[in-house]
Amino acid sequence: MLKKKIEDALNAQINAEMWSAYLYLSMAAYCHAQGQPGMGKWFEVQFKEEQDHAKILFNYVISRNGKVDLRPIEAVPTEWNNILNVFESSLRHEQTITESINKLFALCAEENDYATQSMLKWFIDEQVEEEENVQTIIDNIKMIKDNGYGIYMIDKELGQRAYKPATPLA
Repeated sequence: MLKKKIEDALNAQINAEMWSAYLYLSMAAYCHAQGQPGMGKWFEVQFKEEQDHAKILFNYVISRNGKVDLRPIEAVPTEWNNILNVFESSLRHEQTITESINKLFALCAEENDYATQSMLKWFIDEQVEEEENVQTIIDNIKMIKDNGYGIYMIDKELGQRAYKPATPLA
């Protein structure tokens, strides 16, 4: 059984993951509108992954006899200055989520909730990967600057990304 403090924190994280999904769908729409369908597809996969993250937490709360409390999703940004800016915004957002997961993990340590800490280990590892992937894209975009062919190639490469359900859901 979950302690109320942890249940509340998990519910807040579920909401944060759903907001993340909505943000990435907005970023996908922006990329498509900029004529970058590969980048749009990359963000669509991010959208699905964030939904998976929320579902993993949802399933965990249920499995621990907790109550899931879904909250309204606040509005997300819909405009960015350029393609580089949208990925930089994505990285900042991932860093915020990492911080949130770390705080949740620390709360579980304070509350001696080892089962929830164990479940959160997957999220900690996932966040390292998320930040690294976005940083690589940013580095590549910065390297090519405004080279149209380079942007075209990155767009094609990012468009090859395929969605795979998160391991805990597979």
